[in-house]
Amino acid sequence: MLNWYPRHRRDLPWRHTRDPYAIWLSEVILQQTRVKQGLPYYLDFINSYPTVQDLATAPEDEVLRHWQGLGYYSRARNMHHTAQQVVREYGGKFPTTYVELLKLRGVGQYTAAAIASFAFDEKVAVLDGNVFRVLSRVFGLTQDIAAPASRKVFQQLADTLISADAPAEFNQAIMEFGAIQCTPVKPDCLFCPLQAQCYAFQHGMVAELPIKSKAKATRTRYFHYLVLRHADKVYMRKRTGKDIWQGLYDFALTETDSAELSAVEVLRRVEALGGTIVSDRAEEPSAAYRHVLSHQKLEARFYPIQLQAALPVAALQELGLAAFSVAEVEALPKPILITKYISKK
Repeated sequence: MLNWYPRHRRDLPWRHTRDPYAIWLSEVILQQTRVKQGLPYYLDFINSYPTVQDLATAPEDEVLRHWQGLGYYSRARNMHHTAQQVVREYGGKFPTTYVELLKLRGVGQYTAAAIASFAFDEKVAVLDGNVFRVLSRVFGLTQDIAAPASRKVFQQLADTLISADAPAEFNQAIMEFGAIQCTPVKPDCLFCPLQAQCYAFQHGMVAELPIKSKAKATRTRYFHYLVLRHADKVYMRKRTGKDIWQGLYDFALTETDSAELSAVEVLRRVEALGGTIVSDRAEEPSAAYRHVLSHQKLEARFYPIQLQAALPVAALQELGLAAFSVAEVEALPKPILITKYISKK
């Protein structure tokens, strides 16, 4: 790994720093995100918030707006809380050991190992999807990598392999090897430096390893958005509770078991809010907008509605709605589904 890495590694900005804040930021952004997609977000965050203090004092809505489009928004909220924790409990300086890093909100075993080794040269092996794949194939490990009990087996092996003299370089190397050489599909086995030692290659099991049980089946949810407008304002609300997109803004929502919402039902729901539709300015509902999340599929339709008068205060308070100008809507953090609809209007 240490011979292979210098000749093949990609030139990425977080590899040119020992700053634990910058390393942590890159690791949070790259969780469940490809480097190509995550890189511009990393550059935006590091430029907008050069220090952990800058991030800690930023408004949450602003942080979520910068995160918009990356998905898994709980990462952004946890990241914001962690920055505040570092400032509040550690004087604005990240802990310097793996054990202490694990005490930070949203920092798990992988992220703690990455920061501890990359920033402080602690000899602790990282274990992400790339490393699981490399170890499984090279050593012929058949444990299900999705099973929590398997982590101990892989972690013990990784800990025996990591270089004592260059733990940061080794961790970077094995992750990079999995990312660009020992890839999930069509790995470059022909020019692989581990070909002779690789159990999977020698036994024709490259396509079978690693073993990973399938995730639970996805469900489809049907969203019907009432895009309520009066004068030059549109009504939106901040999502709360435990559902998806917590802290982001969308329109008045009706969720049903059907892909269709009748005109009669739309009228009934607007009237229930105390609103009256301007009938001569009625618009057709949008076509379906589809969006895929980790364990669910969304199918959304938007119903543009012009109101004769502003909605009553009681209705706004009940649903958490507020009126926003076009410029204000642009500045709000929104799910990518909402952004796509607005951009086509």
